[in-house]
Amino acid sequence: MSNIARFTVSIEDDLLERFDQYCQEERFATRSEAVRQLIHDRLTTRAWETGNDEVAGTLTLVYDHHRPQLGKGLTKLQHDNTDLIVSTTHVHLTHDVCLEVIILRGSANRLQQVAAQLKGMKGIIKGELVVARAEV
Repeated sequence: MSNIARFTVSIEDDLLERFDQYCQEERFATRSEAVRQLIHDRLTTRAWETGNDEVAGTLTLVYDHHRPQLGKGLTKLQHDNTDLIVSTTHVHLTHDVCLEVIILRGSANRLQQVAAQLKGMKGIIKGELVVARAEV
C-alpha cells in the first residue's frame, strides 16, 4: 500500500455543508474516505471513457431461458472471450427466468464491446454492467 499524503481543499461553506450531509447519508467514516471514493469513481469513469485502461466489472443479466438460441448464444459469446471472463454465476429466479452474473477483467474497450453484445441478445430482460479500475 502506498503512503498517505495530506492536502488542503478550500470550498464554500454551503458546498461543505452539502458534502457533510452526503458523507452522513452515505455513512462514510470520514470526509477523507468520501473524497477517496469520489476520486476512484471519477478515475474509473475516465478509464472507461478513454477505453484503454484495464478495468474489472460485473455484468448482470436477467433473461428468459426458454428463448430459442439464447442459451447457446450466451455460451458461445462467453467461450469466444475467455480472456476477459473470469467467472460466471447462474441462478434460477423462477421456472422461466434466470439471473447470470459474469465477472470480467480487461481493457475497457473490450469489456464494453462484449457487454453490449451480451446485453443486446434477444431474450435479455435486463443487463447492467458495473465497472471498477483494476488498479487502485
